[in-house]
Amino acid sequence: MADGWRVSEDPTPRRDRRVVVLLWLLPLWLVVSSVGGLWLYLRKKAAEEENGQMRIATGIHADGLRDDVGKLLGFVGERHSASATGTQGLTRAAAMIESSLGPGNAGYRVEKLGGPSMPAGRWPLLVVSLKGKDEKLPPLWVVAAYDARPGSPGAEANASGVASVLAAAHAMASEFPARSVRFAFMPHGYETDGPLAETLEILQRRVGDASSLLVVEATGAGESLLVSSRDAENRALVAADGIGKVVGAEAICLEDDFDLSSALFEMGLPAVRVATRPVVKEADADDIAPDPAVHAAATTALVALIRRLSDS
Repeated sequence: MADGWRVSEDPTPRRDRRVVVLLWLLPLWLVVSSVGGLWLYLRKKAAEEENGQMRIATGIHADGLRDDVGKLLGFVGERHSASATGTQGLTRAAAMIESSLGPGNAGYRVEKLGGPSMPAGRWPLLVVSLKGKDEKLPPLWVVAAYDARPGSPGAEANASGVASVLAAAHAMASEFPARSVRFAFMPHGYETDGPLAETLEILQRRVGDASSLLVVEATGAGESLLVSSRDAENRALVAADGIGKVVGAEAICLEDDFDLSSALFEMGLPAVRVATRPVVKEADADDIAPDPAVHAAATTALVALIRRLSDS
């Protein structure tokens, strides 16, 4: 140059600092946003599962009830602990209930309570729950026994009752009632020589405080419910107005007939029998499947009763 100064040029091009910052921030932002998005997704999913929003509700249909009763009377068959055939039936019944209500179908988490020590706790008490808006309120329990008397397929004691409670749990799967609802299925409720006392004690410990405990059986004999309890002040008797008929215990359990709801009441539980006919006598064949349309009407009435009791 004319002034004698020589300017040296750096052959390495300089990066704009803003570009460098962006190159650091972009991957950092991608990581943070991905982690944040995943956290929000998991939190939302957990909340939805807790509130039952991930469950799949299905309506009450005569065809579905007919299929469930048909499975219990046909594929499952006898359900008791007095023979190899009966024990196989108990196992199949428990598996059918768990499959129907579990994640692959209705989407409930199925709680399995260990059965009586005799015989070896092979058949559990199965419980699924709808969480209530107010956990301080005593929950409503809806119970059905899934066994049958030896020698009987147990159409009304208690395939019809099991099918109705399954349908009720399916119909209400996505609901969020005021108080929690527990749907429970127990073994050894009807078999004459089964470990009934032990089974009831296990159920009693799990139930704890309850607003009412609906014992559902024999729901295929008519469209209108017969509701009875030895507790004249039980809330279910008032809630049944317009849904079913309140009857005295003597009208549904005659002579020495066994009544599961009475056995639970004598243990101090607020038990209510919900059915459409008197107690099935031990001498009854009990092998006729109910008319699906009649069964569906009674099951619809059962769901209406559960909703009234769980929302009050």
